[in-house]
Amino acid sequence: MDESTQKHHTALITGAASGLGEAMARRFAAGGWQVIIADRNIDVARRVAESLGEGNEAVALDVTEPEQWQALVEHVRETRGRLDLLVNNAGVAVGGSLEDTPAEDWRWVIDIDLMGVVWGCKAFAPMLREQGHGHVVNVSSFAGLAGAPQINAYGTAKAGVIAMSEMLRTELAPAGVHVSVLCPAFVRTNLTQTMRAPDGYHKRVERWMDTSGVTVEDVAETVFGAVGKRRFMLLTHGNTRWLWWIKRWFPELYHRMIMRSVRKAMRHRA
Repeated sequence: MDESTQKHHTALITGAASGLGEAMARRFAAGGWQVIIADRNIDVARRVAESLGEGNEAVALDVTEPEQWQALVEHVRETRGRLDLLVNNAGVAVGGSLEDTPAEDWRWVIDIDLMGVVWGCKAFAPMLREQGHGHVVNVSSFAGLAGAPQINAYGTAKAGVIAMSEMLRTELAPAGVHVSVLCPAFVRTNLTQTMRAPDGYHKRVERWMDTSGVTVEDVAETVFGAVGKRRFMLLTHGNTRWLWWIKRWFPELYHRMIMRSVRKAMRHRA
């Protein structure tokens, strides 16, 4: 590794060929970082990396395959010598109640949204521990905190990411490695293109995305600002901050608020 490479911080972002992952890649590159774009769609990933300029690269990665993660660790060791930031962003979405969601969709979302994060952290934790520095950002969702209906499988996977990140934060802290968990609410991405959900669900989600008032660039800025700091929970939407506060301190009040929303939605559909 030459001297010029050593001067740069390196970030590895999964699912970075589009959407939020791409926005984060562009923000970190603009901040002087070198970014490794990891994605299953290697052709699009290469175009993104090329658009970011010299020092950025694309790698093919299926986050559900531990062997591919381990090969990526070796690649980073050989070509970069270190990793300053790991962002586990790749994910998919499933809509529907517990009863309506097929077992296959449960396995699909758990395998990618939860286990994909687990495999990434498990692969790179030894390297980060040896370095004695670094930051891990695991992308969850406010769905993992909200306890809302009709997103049972997705919310469960994202809640698992939050719980795992809490434990990993404690495990890596003595080594000087920080962990954050990102919990955005609705933001315009291409997530609905692969979403598995009942008829009509996609359109509702897209409407909520378009009216959220928060962009992927806003979320990327939150992540960029959090790196190097000890902030664990990253909430990007104003209303989710007070909702999370209410749920923590007044859980029964929060449940009644959720039930009022459910009854209101049922009346609109009647």
